[in-house]
Amino acid sequence: MNNEPTVYVVDDDAAVRNSLRFLIESAGFRVATFASAREFLVGYNADAPGCLVLDVRLPGSSGLDLQQQLVAEGITIPVIIVTGHGDVPIAVRAMRTGAIDFIEKPYDDQVLLDRIRHAVDLDIRNRRDRAQRQEILARLALLTPREREVLEGVVSGMANKQIAGDLGISTKTVEAHRAHVMEKMRVDSLAELVRLVQISGVTRERDRAGSAR
Repeated sequence: MNNEPTVYVVDDDAAVRNSLRFLIESAGFRVATFASAREFLVGYNADAPGCLVLDVRLPGSSGLDLQQQLVAEGITIPVIIVTGHGDVPIAVRAMRTGAIDFIEKPYDDQVLLDRIRHAVDLDIRNRRDRAQRQEILARLALLTPREREVLEGVVSGMANKQIAGDLGISTKTVEAHRAHVMEKMRVDSLAELVRLVQISGVTRERDRAGSAR
């Protein structure tokens, strides 16, 4: 399956779809067009980065209904709402559901292209960040429970002696566990270890769980 960035256009007006295809392709993007939410869901390639240019009024499920379905299914493609029937409640609902932009017709072609570029770049960055976090979580999963305890002490700034006292083990044992942590996490410095743990978000999740108790 082609993983080239793709701009998806969902609009029930064939003339609009063709016009947008020509415009967006002229900017160097691959484009896939659909007349309905159902067609989009069948044709969407979740493995490729991109963005969705979505009309509000569609046959069957509306654009806003599709947007909510994407959120419910965990599909994180950036959504740009484009409509000729915009009003404040529609705009508010779209933005609250996670749309990154809301553009009313008639629109300036260059403005739309600029926002599409931003959306595609955003999706590429988000995918890279998610992949990096998953890789870090996979490394963390290799740690033993004791190594995780030592890791938590290390990233919180505790000295080996303090960690040993808290865990009731010797300093040499802490040093051994710390070496294993560094090896399994594939880092050469404390600063790099802290950075990976921060990216993983595990400390934030643990802090939230602790505050909820």
